[in-house]
Amino acid sequence: MTEDWTGSFRDAIAEAEALIANPPFEITEQERAEGYDYLAGGIRSSIQAAFDYDLVHPVLMNGTHQYARQGLDNPDAIYFNAYLDEGGTYEISGVRGTTVDLSFQVMDGNYSADGSPTSLASFDDRDLEIAEDGSFSWRFGPEMGLTKGTTVIIREVSSDWVNERRGTIRIQRLDTAGVPRVPLTRAQVAKRYGVAAKALTGRIRTWFEFPKWFTYMEPVNTLTMPKSTPGGLASQFSSLGHYQLGDDQALIVTVPVCDAAPYQAIQIGSKWYVSTDYEHYQTSLTGAQAQADPDGYYRYVISTRNPGIANWLDTTGHADGVIMLRWQRVARPLTEADGPQVQLVSFDDIAAHLPHYAQNQVTPEQYAGRIAERQVGIAQRMIS
Repeated sequence: MTEDWTGSFRDAIAEAEALIANPPFEITEQERAEGYDYLAGGIRSSIQAAFDYDLVHPVLMNGTHQYARQGLDNPDAIYFNAYLDEGGTYEISGVRGTTVDLSFQVMDGNYSADGSPTSLASFDDRDLEIAEDGSFSWRFGPEMGLTKGTTVIIREVSSDWVNERRGTIRIQRLDTAGVPRVPLTRAQVAKRYGVAAKALTGRIRTWFEFPKWFTYMEPVNTLTMPKSTPGGLASQFSSLGHYQLGDDQALIVTVPVCDAAPYQAIQIGSKWYVSTDYEHYQTSLTGAQAQADPDGYYRYVISTRNPGIANWLDTTGHADGVIMLRWQRVARPLTEADGPQVQLVSFDDIAAHLPHYAQNQVTPEQYAGRIAERQVGIAQRMIS
């Protein structure tokens, strides 16, 4: 009889499918299809995390991207993570690109359905010594209080998808450099399928719970004042909310251009607490992509129909969804004055609520050009 090496993961897929089929919220047929796509991304990332996992010779993994979304992933970010070990000494090195932000976070675990891990370190590249050629390195080890299960997360964030260029980055465990990797055994491979199984179901359960603690605590069609992101970066502030709109309604979000944050952005997402299609639709906007009005404000319009303005955020068929604004690399704590104001208006009255409406308008051809530029930007920037 053939040995069953993958049974635990097959069982986890069945359990995960049951979770997707019966989520703790109402879904449309479109959202059901998106849920099964979300499941595919989870399967992919869980296998990657389990089989790229190597405490002796860690590697940077990119497990969150346009084909594997989770945790209201930022369309502007490339995510990397690696698992660390107690007693290990590490070097993260590379060459800084021209992206607007490069940040580092060491956490004592992973997000779970029970809560967020604690940050052992959180900073951006302003705290590194970067040479004239852009090269840098950061060494750390036991002094940070590392334990088995500690992770390092690196985010490289772009504001201008087309013209900013990613750098290079790698991780090496110094105290095991030169040590060969041991040959695989049946027990090791079976264990990795078991790790992938736990990761898959845990991932889905986590992101069912996470938005309940923060996003859905707020009244619908509102946004919070900027706050340090829960479980997030020390140099990031965010504003959270959720929307519910009919075809005849629109949400206008007005926020000042922030001189203290070189990265400022807004995105909307689905009930699965993931980004919606940001490559082929305008579901997010950075400061470089958005149009600022002459009075120093961004005015975004969230609606199911296209109002013919530059700062439209397309709900892509989702009458309900989540909203997040981010400010990164902040030079000072943000206050309520930096935050958004929200108006729920009739779709037909949008122009009356935009004081610079004449300058905000775009033609269908111009809007198609914006989408084409997004497609180019993703092709140049994203990795999967």
